[in-house]
Amino acid sequence: MQAVKQCALGLFLALLSLSASAHPHSFIRMKTQVLADNGQFTGLKMRWTMDEITSADLLYDAGNAKPGDEIWKKLAAEVMANVLGQHYFSEVWHNGQKVKFLNRPTEYGMEREEHQAVLTFILPLAQPQPLSGQKYTLATFDPTYYVDMSYEQDSDAMLPASLQTTCKISIHTPHPGEEVLNYAQQLDKSDAPEEDMQLGKQFAQTVTLLCQ
Repeated sequence: MQAVKQCALGLFLALLSLSASAHPHSFIRMKTQVLADNGQFTGLKMRWTMDEITSADLLYDAGNAKPGDEIWKKLAAEVMANVLGQHYFSEVWHNGQKVKFLNRPTEYGMEREEHQAVLTFILPLAQPQPLSGQKYTLATFDPTYYVDMSYEQDSDAMLPASLQTTCKISIHTPHPGEEVLNYAQQLDKSDAPEEDMQLGKQFAQTVTLLCQ
């Protein structure tokens, strides 16, 4: 468990073992499904697949553990604690206001997928939100941009069957200017970007949920 306990703001200090000379140092591929109940937006079901190098320490600690073994619960709890420390690395906006989350996920877990660690959890909204005629935006990112958190394809943001006839969901990928790109590339692993620059947010994809 020692490797897991070295987790820091960027999720894992396994990042520090990398030799890359520019941001980002780790990659998480995301899938997100909107959760709804009785026509209201209640939360998000997230699946984060970590790159093989970032996964290595976690999977080393898991050894040959089978699905459901106690070690997976311990690893998931350690990682989830770091995610919660950064407010799920996520923001949901509605009518210019941030939507609040519950302080703890309603469920979470970790598993192995070949040579990669996969964290799954449900991010619950503090209060159910109306969907009819509403628009929401979601962004999930590491503010420092040490971790690249992104969707590989449009289908990685999903609607439940109950919303597929009344809502649409889409992913927008930003294209930061050359100045921002050069700044990110020049940072090495011992550097931290200026806090007020919000570097990670400038690279963050935006998921838009639009309902009739």
